Amino acid sequence: LHPHDVSRAARSRKSFGTTAVYFTAIATLLGAILFLRFGYAVGTLGFWGVIGLVLLGHLVTIPTALAISEIATNKRVEGGGEYFIISRSFGLNIGATIGFALFLSQAISVAFYIIAFTEAFESLFNWFLARFDVVLPRQVLSIPAMVGLAVLILKKGASVGMKTLYFVVTILLVSLLLFFLGSTEYAQSQPFSLRAAPKGDMDQFFVVFAIIFPAFTGMTAGVGLSGDLKKPGKSIPLGTILATVTGMVVYFFIVWKLASSASPETLTDPANQLVMGDIALAGALIIPLGLAASTFSSAIGSVLVAPRTLQALAGDRSFPSSRINAFLGKGRGETNE
Repeated sequence: LHPHDVSRAARSRKSFGTTAVYFTAIATLLGAILFLRFGYAVGTLGFWGVIGLVLLGHLVTIPTALAISEIATNKRVEGGGEYFIISRSFGLNIGATIGFALFLSQAISVAFYIIAFTEAFESLFNWFLARFDVVLPRQVLSIPAMVGLAVLILKKGASVGMKTLYFVVTILLVSLLLFFLGSTEYAQSQPFSLRAAPKGDMDQFFVVFAIIFPAFTGMTAGVGLSGDLKKPGKSIPLGTILATVTGMVVYFFIVWKLASSASPETLTDPANQLVMGDIALAGALIIPLGLAASTFSSAIGSVLVAPRTLQALAGDRSFPSSRINAFLGKGRGETNE
């Protein structure tokens, strides 16, 4: 181990297990793109087109998950997650270069998740417009949500953040369950057949692939908690692989449900991004709630992981100033928060 890894390990009391890795990853996999863009994908490419898209995406992500798992079982992965793996495999110079870009991507993604979070409250904005003729800016919700998330993590730390994550993931899973239990007139009048599934516009395959692919890449989110794991060599492989497989299976069933429950014209209607709400039981309430839960849980996952990446970079003295390294590498409490 690098000397700084030893010192970090000595200071920190590990508190999380496989469940934390799994839920952090699955919360990111089942996110905004699932709710807002899968209907468009199925309406454009058809059932088999999106099945091919999901399989192609996982030809990239499954080997990545297996590679991370292999490295995690060969050496102890300390704080920094993906950064730690890269830097210990290719050296600190390459690791720090990629690690800083990784931190930026994790931090900026929090803002994107909060923006998507506000889409769950479209009916509220529409009500204000109809009732008071006032066009509320989305920042009325997004800024308080961002501030609240920051205060939660700063004041309460990762343990409370993880408990919140479990709660919102439960809401997400309930919303998906009610989606699968829902039915439509289209489903009753147009029996769905795998053999006779309508074909889509395959010329748009890679356009749709570019839109949908980020949904598959969230399986590494849990790796960033490596410094807080009791047994990273066990938790990272199990949590990451299980989340990847779970996500792929859920995607398959969602594609089937969308294709069998609505026409391609309905699915591609730009005015109805939350078409899942027309299918689910109590969809007008539960699907926006599911979107809010999925995006907020993804934001929690990212806001937990990004600072740990930066802290690991500073612990390896990746920045040119010793003061900057000392400031960014500082932790507090038994868990080196």
